[in-house]
Amino acid sequence: MLKRFPIKAKLTFGALAPLFVAFFICSLAGLYIINDKIASQAQEKVRTDLNSAREVYRNELDRIREMIDLTATNPYNSSSIVAGDPEIQALLRQRLYKKRLDILTAVDAKGRVLYRAHTPSLAGDLQKSYFVQQALKGVAVTGTALMGEQELAREGVALADRATIPLVSTPHARPRSDTVEKTGMVMVAAAPLRNHAGQVIGALYGAVLLNNNNALVDKIKQIVYEGVQFNGTDVGSATIFLGDARIATNVRVSNGARAIGTRVSEEVYQRVIVEKKKWIRRAFVVNDWYFTAYEPILDLQGKAIGSLYVGMLEKPYTHMQKSVNSILYMVLFVTSLIGLAVSGFIATLLARPIKELEKLAHRVARGERNLQMEVHTKDEVGDLADAFNLMTKALSRQEAEIGLLHRALELKVEERTAQLSDKNRLLLQTQADLARAEKLADLGIVAAGVAHEINTPLAIIRGNAEVMEMCLPPDHPNHEEVEIISTQTERMAKIVGNLLTFARQKSLNQREFLVHEILDDIVAQIRHQVPMDAISVQWEYDMNLGPVTGDTDQLRQVFSNIILNAVQAMLPEGGTLRLTTRPHGPGNGCEVEIRDTGKGIPPEHLEKIFTPFFTTRDSGTGLGLSVSYGIVRDHGGDIQVSSTPGAGTCFKIVLPGETETGQRAQEKSEDI
Repeated sequence: MLKRFPIKAKLTFGALAPLFVAFFICSLAGLYIINDKIASQAQEKVRTDLNSAREVYRNELDRIREMIDLTATNPYNSSSIVAGDPEIQALLRQRLYKKRLDILTAVDAKGRVLYRAHTPSLAGDLQKSYFVQQALKGVAVTGTALMGEQELAREGVALADRATIPLVSTPHARPRSDTVEKTGMVMVAAAPLRNHAGQVIGALYGAVLLNNNNALVDKIKQIVYEGVQFNGTDVGSATIFLGDARIATNVRVSNGARAIGTRVSEEVYQRVIVEKKKWIRRAFVVNDWYFTAYEPILDLQGKAIGSLYVGMLEKPYTHMQKSVNSILYMVLFVTSLIGLAVSGFIATLLARPIKELEKLAHRVARGERNLQMEVHTKDEVGDLADAFNLMTKALSRQEAEIGLLHRALELKVEERTAQLSDKNRLLLQTQADLARAEKLADLGIVAAGVAHEINTPLAIIRGNAEVMEMCLPPDHPNHEEVEIISTQTERMAKIVGNLLTFARQKSLNQREFLVHEILDDIVAQIRHQVPMDAISVQWEYDMNLGPVTGDTDQLRQVFSNIILNAVQAMLPEGGTLRLTTRPHGPGNGCEVEIRDTGKGIPPEHLEKIFTPFFTTRDSGTGLGLSVSYGIVRDHGGDIQVSSTPGAGTCFKIVLPGETETGQRAQEKSEDI
């Protein structure tokens, strides 16, 4: 039984469903747009932050360059430096500390070190760095360069120690065989030393070591992010990479220490260092997700030796997204409640006349007639009420007409039944074949008369039943009674059709046909009428059997009746249906055996099965086998039946060939 679903709920659902669908789609689109916009804006800000960090980095380079240029461009200073003037050397040491330089060194025209402000005791070695060679050529240079461990040690032992950074393996980092980074990355500026004649007599260079130098990255973070925090954690961070290793950073590990020595992923390394391109994307940095931006740091010869990184913690934006999403969900929830209340109120108003119509329909089902419903609206509900009023009036008229027709039909049936019973009693008194032939002839005449007499009132009943069925809605309480009337009139029409067939008022339309094709087609059709899952069909056809001559439609009816009876006799237990064919006599005659393993036919019923109106089923008419017997006899053939109760039944239909049929016709004419 289907669960009741009130019309009010249906109307409410129908009104709210499109609204909810629209809300759902809009909310998804809105969330996607908001989240995408927030993420894109955050990533764009990081791109801008990278530009700002680059300017801070360049400003630091400019500071070093200005100091070197200021010292080296004075011819007096240049000559004094080359001459080893103690006062000038003291000035260089003062500027080393005052300008926060790690290296400040002077070389002669051949590149030999004259004086190191950081380590005055070390001098005389040959300096072959690219920036020194360029300065000795008269070209002032500023940029980023790499210095090896020994070179740093000559510039100052403390510098070599500071440049040493233990490497920490991180997920997705490229493999490296070494575990310690000893190369130093320096911000360097070099300028030529010229005498009063303008000749290059040496060079002066100064540098700041970036390894473990967190002042620059802290300055970048302070300028770009101004110390903004989220839940006690700095939102922004900056890092300087040497190759793939962090040598200066304010990114923190889980214990709060700076993530010096941790390494960047292989993907970022390939993009920034190998391909010399920027990387601007969301990434997992050390222990959290960041919106990140990387750009390569190139040395004076254009080679990528490291990268500059800025990143912004993703959590504040994720928190913002959740807040916006929560507000949107709350708005959708509140608007849905309001829509539900408004829709429910409207549905109640619309369902009220339908409920009234339901009550009147129940009263009609209990037998009340001529009920009328008041119409208050000019819409589909009003049209439904008008239709209901018309239906109740028509129902009253049709019930009266059906009553009259039913009483007339009963009188006709009683009269014809009495006549038919008299004829049957007379026919049973005759002998074997002659009695059967005369009985069939008389019954044919009676059946034709009864069929023709019944057809007219039956057509009227059937027509009125169809009109009532069309007028009643599918859920009307009286719809079932009207369907019963239609079903019974269909059954009566079938009986009338069988009576007409029994009367055999149709002439034989003989033509050649293949018995095997008809039998296969009948089995296929019966599978759609009754369940045959438990029944096995066996075909024992004689493949040499050719076309047979006869009325295809009438013989199809014979085979259909017998096969259907065999199938029904085996249900529901199941069994085996065996179809056998073989040639018969001269010409193109044949024998067809239809055998089942059903319940069988009791001996007392076996001799009555071809008697008209004899049946053992409540729904049967008793004419199927009688009609079949007459059709076969009209073809000059015969039906034989044998049965064992509990073991099954076998029907054998014999159809003579054209030669045999002609001989029988000739014998009859000679007898006449």
